[in-house]
Amino acid sequence: MIEPNNTAISISQQCALLNLNLSSYYYEPHRDTTLNLTLMNLIDQQFMKTPFYGSPRMTWVLRKMGYAVNHKRVERLMQWMGISAIYPKPHTNQPNPEHKIYPYLLRNLDIIYPNQVWCADITYIRMLGGFMYSFVIMDWFSRYVLAWELSNTLDSLFCIEGLKDALQKGCPAIFNTDQGSQLSAVAFTNILNDHNIQISMDGRGRAYDNIFIERLWRSVKYEEVYLHDYQDGFEAYQRLSQYFEFYNEARPHQALNYRTPVEMYSSGFGSEVKADYLEKVQ
Repeated sequence: MIEPNNTAISISQQCALLNLNLSSYYYEPHRDTTLNLTLMNLIDQQFMKTPFYGSPRMTWVLRKMGYAVNHKRVERLMQWMGISAIYPKPHTNQPNPEHKIYPYLLRNLDIIYPNQVWCADITYIRMLGGFMYSFVIMDWFSRYVLAWELSNTLDSLFCIEGLKDALQKGCPAIFNTDQGSQLSAVAFTNILNDHNIQISMDGRGRAYDNIFIERLWRSVKYEEVYLHDYQDGFEAYQRLSQYFEFYNEARPHQALNYRTPVEMYSSGFGSEVKADYLEKVQ
């Protein structure tokens, strides 16, 4: 329990003891109309089903549901949410023209051992009276969630904190992201370069270049977020924390022969394959 009037322990110290991001404690819902929040939640759920829908098709879906919305409003809401259709086209997750864009390195690459490739992404998290954003870093081979953060803004600071947290657990050979301004920011990529990590970025509008983290978001949304109406940032943080613990340690994956991500990441599985692979490519 956080006590704002406790003079012995500051708010930041209390948040640290609870493993709670300070921005989650100070979260205030985005002040917006109830209709906009309803539309954003519907867009989010439809996007999980049909990630290839851009704003024109999303507008059509909402109109079929009985909402009198125009294309410009839907486009603006999707921009706030940070989502866009997967096929190449002008879209809302625009890279900053001042940021360096790196080539995609995973095409035809055999990913066969932990810490070979990490991937990262940001998604919209609905609230009862607003919304937040979640950032996740995942090991591609094991599907293990190495770090995650929650924020009420789409800046790069919470992504940098998540990256620093993940690097305490290991160091990948390749780090793959989209071209969004948060993950192409110099402050973010400098950390990767300082650790001699190769940087890979998806092609514009190609969410399937980062397919495993897109599947993670689908699991998070359908197995946790859509089942609850978070009252505030604290509840969102607590419930998502429980979910990611469940996802890593108790949720078997069919693609992993029903092993859990933590089993695949920490058991050493794939180490012999890694040695053989490195010997062949050297």
